[in-house]
Amino acid sequence: MIDDAGSAPARGITERAAAIRASLGVGAAVSAYGVSFGALSVASGLDIWQTCVLSVLMFSGGSQFALIGVLASGGTAAGGAAIASAALLGTRNGLYALRMAPIVGGGWPKKLLAAHWTIDESTAVGSAQPTLESQRTGFWFTGAIIYVGWNLTTLVGALIGDLLGDVSQYGLDAAAAAAFLGLLWPRLRQLQPIVVAVGAAVVAAVLTPWLPPGVPVLLAAVVAVVVGLTNWWGAKS
Repeated sequence: MIDDAGSAPARGITERAAAIRASLGVGAAVSAYGVSFGALSVASGLDIWQTCVLSVLMFSGGSQFALIGVLASGGTAAGGAAIASAALLGTRNGLYALRMAPIVGGGWPKKLLAAHWTIDESTAVGSAQPTLESQRTGFWFTGAIIYVGWNLTTLVGALIGDLLGDVSQYGLDAAAAAAFLGLLWPRLRQLQPIVVAVGAAVVAAVLTPWLPPGVPVLLAAVVAVVVGLTNWWGAKS
């Protein structure tokens, strides 16, 4: 019979292997979105080089889709609103960092890399593991797999989009919003985020005919701020 002390290394290996499997599954699924982003980015007016640099440096799928979505509707004149929309959406990664900082550990070089790879998926896979070691494994493997995969598929999508020419004939002028909605939809599982989504959509739809592209999106974000500060329709402590 193997005692608890003797079985601990085996359990650790099993837990790390499970974290790696989760990382591979999530990484493969999320990386596939990069093809869509690359094609849509070219369709919005960015060239292949700009599209690839955006994925390398920004590396936040939701923010990237928000950026090109505003650019697609307003062109370079909406650049300021596009950047503001992407930055606003990216603030959630700072909240993730608070959760992952004790898990990552290490010196500043390691923390800087971890900050760049702190996204929805690496946070979810990492925090879902049962032990500190497997949490670190899940976080780092997920971040690395998605970073490499996302950038490769972004290049593929950008090349395909550039070869397609006028993408409006394929309906890709509306695909950025559809792809972004696909990323958000799985998160609408409770009343509060549903209320935020519906309220923001109504505000944006009403203001779009009257304001420059991108501005309605920023004003719609006020709905989330108000609901968050007041905790309307949220869990009561």
